[in-house]
Amino acid sequence: MTLSDVEQREFFEKGWLIKDALFTLDEVHEMRACFDRLETRAGKLTETGLSDGAYFVLGTKAGEQIIKRVAWAGGAEPFLLTVGSDARLLNPVATLLGSLKMEQLLSQAHFKRPGDGVTFGWHQDIQHRDKGNDTWRDINGRGSFVQTLIVIDEMTPESGPLKFIPRSSNLGNLQLDEAAYDSGETNNAQLPFDPETAVTIEARAGDTIFFGPYTVHASFENTSTQYRRVFINGYAYPGANNRPYPGNGACRLLSVDRV
Repeated sequence: MTLSDVEQREFFEKGWLIKDALFTLDEVHEMRACFDRLETRAGKLTETGLSDGAYFVLGTKAGEQIIKRVAWAGGAEPFLLTVGSDARLLNPVATLLGSLKMEQLLSQAHFKRPGDGVTFGWHQDIQHRDKGNDTWRDINGRGSFVQTLIVIDEMTPESGPLKFIPRSSNLGNLQLDEAAYDSGETNNAQLPFDPETAVTIEARAGDTIFFGPYTVHASFENTSTQYRRVFINGYAYPGANNRPYPGNGACRLLSVDRV
């Protein structure tokens, strides 16, 4: 549950770090059950909004409902909050933030069902943290935010896997096009990086990815016949965030005794 010097350098220099099999298959099965119940809840909703303590972001494709994400999923599924406060996540995050205390901003369920067209174009997570007007401050000088992503279903080249731009974490806020986030449509010639350098992540259920707010990444359509779901937890350095997030209990304060 601690990070070596090599792992820390990999995170800050390359932009991401993968911890294999950080969660057991039994734990993943329980997370899947939570996701199944969230999907059932979503199927009963007709529009984006708060339901049972979680915020469901929905859309449609060819008349069928799309689940883009469920923000603060732990509000509806308490087991997911237990995962979000697990030392296997908090200890590495505390090391990377340089703080024993942190504010959990995200407990987010991402669904990619076969053929649903859900896409997240090239972006940096700072776009979703810093909305201007003093909503965000980089207190520790290293981004003040760490995102973790637990793989729920095997991530393959066909299932809409994560793609990272190596060393983009050192480029700062690139002010990337917000419109491209949901559509995935970008003019590659105008991007301040080369998408051809992207590394495609293949991972197994239980593997966990850590990355920072400036790391450029994307994930495109799931063209496989299998689900591709991930559970995202995001943590901010205390005092960095100055805006509310939707969901019952969102932005809770967590801490570890030591790392």
